[in-house]
Amino acid sequence: MKSVRDIMTTDVSSCKTDDNIYEAARKMSELNVGIIPIVDNEQNLMGVVTDRDLVLRGYAQKKSGSTQITEVMSDELISVSPDTSLQEASQIMADKQIRRLPVVENGKLTGIVSLGDLSQQEESDHAAGVALGEISEREGNRFDQQRKM
Repeated sequence: MKSVRDIMTTDVSSCKTDDNIYEAARKMSELNVGIIPIVDNEQNLMGVVTDRDLVLRGYAQKKSGSTQITEVMSDELISVSPDTSLQEASQIMADKQIRRLPVVENGKLTGIVSLGDLSQQEESDHAAGVALGEISEREGNRFDQQRKM
């Protein structure tokens, strides 16, 4: 059975805890990604910042581009180890409604696995499809509820 180690992206760009939100937004734009892991000087994963975090916790709150990234990052982390099975990673994503999981070994960021990565694997294709369906359904319900307000 394949594990996350077999399919994860290992060349992951990150920001440091002393970077600001402008630097994270610029890096996301340059790399065309929606998530940037936040690490300390020893590559320990401290949090993640998504494009949504930048908008909702940063710019929509009138924070300047020089605001420290730690003010808007998500620090309640959900991560997996490289040895996590693809089925388990898919289930975590479905349960937690997330599309990308940081991969951590001994506290250090070693990669990221996405629903897209999982969907390309025969073993986890069905589980990834179910996870994406659950995420999309929940997001759709949340959007419908907001429109009714």
